[in-house]
Amino acid sequence: MPSIARRFGGICGGCMVWSREDPFWRRVFAGRWRMTPTRTTPRRKGKCHCYSSDRNPKKGRHNSGENRRRRRAAAPPPSMDFSTLNEALAFKSYDQIADICDTLMLQVASEGVAFHEEWPYAVHLLGHIYINDINSARFLWKKIPLAVKESQPEVLAVWKIGQRLWMKDYGGVHEAIREFNWSPQTQSIVTAFSELYTKRMFDLLLSAYSTISIQDTALFLGMNEDDAANYAVERGWIVDPASRMLTVTKQAVATEQKLDPSKLQRLTEYVFHLEH
Repeated sequence: MPSIARRFGGICGGCMVWSREDPFWRRVFAGRWRMTPTRTTPRRKGKCHCYSSDRNPKKGRHNSGENRRRRRAAAPPPSMDFSTLNEALAFKSYDQIADICDTLMLQVASEGVAFHEEWPYAVHLLGHIYINDINSARFLWKKIPLAVKESQPEVLAVWKIGQRLWMKDYGGVHEAIREFNWSPQTQSIVTAFSELYTKRMFDLLLSAYSTISIQDTALFLGMNEDDAANYAVERGWIVDPASRMLTVTKQAVATEQKLDPSKLQRLTEYVFHLEH
């Protein structure tokens, strides 16, 4: 009997809800095992005594839901911790930004935090663009509220880069990068992406062409013709000033040969046989 009483509490005489505050269970807890309640009628007409502040300052157990709602309403909203993202930006770990932002967004969304107004959507989009994950960038763009798109022109500028990548408008990517005045938070990652994208385009030209005009090379690399020619010559290409053409020089690719473990075992056995 004591274990049941301590575990479940008693029945409130006013509302017939289990409660530890009923006088019957007070006597049970005090060691007076009287099994018949002395009062079976409500103590207050129309109001349960469990809600009376003079008899039960902490409120009844069955009122805990209301108390939790009050505490939740009075508590300050949880704040978002961008320390991991700021650290990745500081150390120029731009390839980790997309994963960091995706994880943090899922976390704050599951906690019910209103994050849209404070969320660094421009950095988040650039994180996906930097690793060439255009599908994830498009999906994120669709989730951004219209109010954010209208109030943050930098988000629109980042998505313009994504659009050019999606349409394979290689020259338009460089134009979209140059035509916007980026904020200090995004300037470093945009600069890093521009250099990385130029290298990707040069590798694409290297694998696809044997000869190409300086004009087309400049379009792909996002440079003027003189800078594009110098960029290619520094990497071993040959320029013909008369025709304004570049001859692509294929670079030798060193291939790593992996030793088969079975062959190594046979070689070991053969050497052992020779020695013995």
